[in-house]
Amino acid sequence: MNERTQDEPGRGAPDPGSATDPEARSRLGDNDAPLEEELDEEVDEIVDEGAQRLHRTWTELLVTGFFGGLEVGLGVLALVAVYEATGSHLLAGLAFSIGFLALMLAHSELFTEGFLVPVTAVAAKNASWRQLVRLWGGTLVTNLLGGLVFMAIAMTAFPSLRSTTVEMGAHFVDAGWSAETVMLAVLAGSTITLMTRMQHGADSETGKVAAAFAGGFLLAGLQMVHSILDSLLAFGALLVGAPFGWLDWLAWFVPTAALNMVGGLVLVTALRLLRSKVAIDEEREEVEQGRS
Repeated sequence: MNERTQDEPGRGAPDPGSATDPEARSRLGDNDAPLEEELDEEVDEIVDEGAQRLHRTWTELLVTGFFGGLEVGLGVLALVAVYEATGSHLLAGLAFSIGFLALMLAHSELFTEGFLVPVTAVAAKNASWRQLVRLWGGTLVTNLLGGLVFMAIAMTAFPSLRSTTVEMGAHFVDAGWSAETVMLAVLAGSTITLMTRMQHGADSETGKVAAAFAGGFLLAGLQMVHSILDSLLAFGALLVGAPFGWLDWLAWFVPTAALNMVGGLVLVTALRLLRSKVAIDEEREEVEQGRS
């Protein structure tokens, strides 16, 4: 048996095709970390955007959240109108995507969109956990207020949609909790967080729009349980004579919001942070060096 020479893989020469081979390394991009260059750049963008959102003034934060409630209300109105006309939840879900499109183009913010991007900025030490809690709390309250105002206007402007709104709102609030509804709430949180990640990974506005329509279709078309979307349906129902009360809505809302957070933070955000650990560590080192 012939002895191996130094030129053979594993004896000193780089293994052709491996990350240590200069020719192969050049094909992997300029980034020398074990992370795709494109993904590394996306992490930088996500951290920058998250830091900007977390450092907003109280006025900017609250106004942005209020507009988010108004604009997602457009999607809810489309949802109810299309379901009234067709009886199809799938078609209605596609129409609801108008709300996500409005959020994206108007640069407003929905509570459940605040998981991946701000948390990544905090993990990279570009903002604090206190700022994250402030963002979540302020956005959640103002989303609900904006949605309530919109539904009050919509129920006055479109009285023909009142009975359908009551039916759709009662579907969620009166459903009760089971393994099915718990998982639908978890999936709702993970779906909208994944939609956010897809939009950041898109190379064009067309890709971002497609992600918005995909997220809206899945969320509303499959009747996932979402704290803000379904609260607007409940608000519309409560304003025109729902078979449930405000305390019933609140008892439904609190666990729904918590389960949405589980889906968004655990199923998507935590795994994405683990996937991007190297890039986030580099961001953290840059921040620490800038402070020293």
